[in-house]
Amino acid sequence: MDSLDPSSDSAPAEGARPTLKTIAFMTGLGVTTVSRALKDAPEIGEETKRRVRLVAKQIGYRPNRAGVRLRTGKTNVISLVLDTGEDLTGFVSDMIYGISETIAETPYHLIVTPYSRRNDPMDPVRYVVETGSADGIILSRTQPNDPRVAYLLEHHFPFATHGRTAIGEDHPFHDFDNRAFAAAAVRKLTELGRRRLALLPPPPDLTYHQHMRDGFSDAVQELGATEVAWGGISIDDPIDAILAKTARLMRRADRPDGLVAASGGATFALVAGIEEAGLALGRDVDVVSKQSSRLLRWYRSELWISQEDFRLAGREVAKSVLGRIEGRPVSTLQSLAAPGDVVSCRMPSTA
Repeated sequence: MDSLDPSSDSAPAEGARPTLKTIAFMTGLGVTTVSRALKDAPEIGEETKRRVRLVAKQIGYRPNRAGVRLRTGKTNVISLVLDTGEDLTGFVSDMIYGISETIAETPYHLIVTPYSRRNDPMDPVRYVVETGSADGIILSRTQPNDPRVAYLLEHHFPFATHGRTAIGEDHPFHDFDNRAFAAAAVRKLTELGRRRLALLPPPPDLTYHQHMRDGFSDAVQELGATEVAWGGISIDDPIDAILAKTARLMRRADRPDGLVAASGGATFALVAGIEEAGLALGRDVDVVSKQSSRLLRWYRSELWISQEDFRLAGREVAKSVLGRIEGRPVSTLQSLAAPGDVVSCRMPSTA
């Protein structure tokens, strides 16, 4: 039976910030029991934990971070280091939603630490580590030899990445199997009778560029198709530039009749360029694109798509960084998501 704490015998002052004593007074439990229940201590019964959490939620209790840090050395903060130029057609909101889902039942809070590609991407990472302003970091847009990952490994700072590296030392990550996506996209295009194929890839400095290129090139060779060279373009190019470069490509005598796009956002410009060249989707050319939102389904019914789930990615990287903070083995904190089937955007008939 839970013992009462003498300090919980009197009601808290009206209008005062809710504290552990407030919860203790309202539940009739001791302050120590309340504290342990909120920390999910194994010696506290599940029914007691549920009761304490319910009261804490109802009264808007938030732990005092300064006090927590003094007692434990922890901030209870996870920092998502985010490029301000990230694709906004689903990535940012879905990633944050997924992370928030995972940490909702923990003491941790999420802060977004933005940076611009025009600045040194090491700056926000160094800031978090040197100031101790978070207990763990989540990174995206990973490079094969990512200096941020090397720095965090060197400083033994808990982190997880959305995307893999080739840095030579294991670390927590969640990634999407872009090699498998590209191969599946090529297979679909060849099933549709397309033989001259081109790829709108990720930027070449990111790890998944090579993953996607390998999947595309291997499948093109295996299936007897031909790659139409299309250098100097990536999904990171401005929308207007992708449109113009696509229009020029599609006016060439050796133009492709099938295209694979690495992101849904870039596909809007890709399709606009195809149509500016006077060609029609589904008749003159087919396009297979990754997508994270459902916008492409409402854009052109002739498109073919494969889903990448950024909410799942958010949940998985959050699990990975929390696991690393707890000291779990890195091998248990790595995951790879398979691409969804390549399906048509044509809406089912309502007839």
